Order: sequence, then C-alpha cells, then structure tokens
Amino acid sequence: MSMLDKIKSMLSGHEDTVRSGVDKAGDAVNDKTQGKYGDPVDSAEQKINDQLGGQAPPTSDDSHPPQN
Repeated sequence: MSMLDKIKSMLSGHEDTVRSGVDKAGDAVNDKTQGKYGDPVDSAEQKINDQLGGQAPPTSDDSHPPQN
C-alpha cells in the first residue's frame, strides 16, 4: 500500500473536516504573505479538494449570503 493510499484511508469519512482545514491553512498562508502566492495556494487547495472528491467547502463570500 502506497503512502497516498494510507493517507486516503485515514481521511476517509472526514473529508469535510480536511477541506475546512485546507481552506484555513490557505487563508493563513495568504494572510502571512499578503496574497503574494494567492494563485499557487488556491491551485494547491483545489488539487487537494479534487483528491478528496465531492464538493469543496463554500468560499468566504458564499458562507454569509447577503441579507435583505
């Protein structure tokens, strides 16, 4: 069993938690670097979410819909 297979089996059933952590980590990197590496960070987040399958968590813009 490859290392990637082991990691996937450990994360099985916890995809939403992992996506949330990846999103928070990406935000932290963007905050620390003042967005200098925003595109590569977003790309890495997307690749991780693609490996997890399913849907990505809502972005910060979508998490608080406008109120009337």
